[in-house]
Amino acid sequence: SVSAKLALGSEYSLELDLAHPVVPDQSAYKVLSTKLEIKLRKEEGVRWSALEGDGAPPLPGGTPAAGGGGQSGAAVKGPYASGRDWSKIEKTLAAEAEEKKEGEAALNEMFQKIYADASDDVKKAMNKSFSESGGTVLSTNWNEIAKEKTSVKPPDGMEYRKWD
Repeated sequence: SVSAKLALGSEYSLELDLAHPVVPDQSAYKVLSTKLEIKLRKEEGVRWSALEGDGAPPLPGGTPAAGGGGQSGAAVKGPYASGRDWSKIEKTLAAEAEEKKEGEAALNEMFQKIYADASDDVKKAMNKSFSESGGTVLSTNWNEIAKEKTSVKPPDGMEYRKWD
C-alpha cells in the first residue's frame, strides 16, 4: 500500500494485491505535479502476467534479481513480441564496431582519437590551425600555432580560392 500527500494538499492512498512479492526497501515513490510515480523492485526478476493477482506462475523470460531467491543457473531466454533475439543483435553490432576501418574512415577515426586524448593546448592548436587555414592545415603544436595566423597550404597541384 502507498499513502502520499499530493501537491494540492489532499491525501492519496493506493491498495494493491500484487501478483508476486516485491522488495519494499528497494521500492520508492515520487509525488509530481501531474502524477504519482511508483517504482517497485521485484523480488524475482521474472515477467509478471499481471500487476495484481493470486501469485500465478510468472511468464517465461527475465533473469533472477541479485539476491532474490529465484532461479539459479543461466537466465531463461525471454520471448520478444517482435520475435527478434535482441541480445544476438547487440553482439552483432558490437562485432561490427570492432571491425578494422579502412581509408578515409580509418583516418577520421585516428584524428578523433588524437583529439579526444589530447591536452587542452593540443586541442586549441588543432582548432585554430584547421579553422584559420580553411581546413588545409592541422597542427598539434600550440607553441608554433599561437604566435601567428595559420596560412593556407593547399595540397600539391591544388589552388586555394576564397569564395564570397
